[in-house]
Amino acid sequence: MDRLNLKLYLKNRSIIEENERLRKKALLLNQENQALLSELRQKLSSPNANPNPNPNPNPNNGHVSDASPNSR
Repeated sequence: MDRLNLKLYLKNRSIIEENERLRKKALLLNQENQALLSELRQKLSSPNANPNPNPNPNPNNGHVSDASPNSR
């Protein structure tokens, strides 16, 4: 019986330590997430934010014409 109690105690201790490790990791990930969210909100609310969501500077909206410059 004492042997079983010791085995269960050690297993419980291991679970508690793993729980603490995961809790710390979750806290760090949450802090990182909050920092990234704050950075994103700041970029989106800045007055010089790019009002054009299309990053393609091509004036023909990314469409390639069929006529090549050498076909004339």
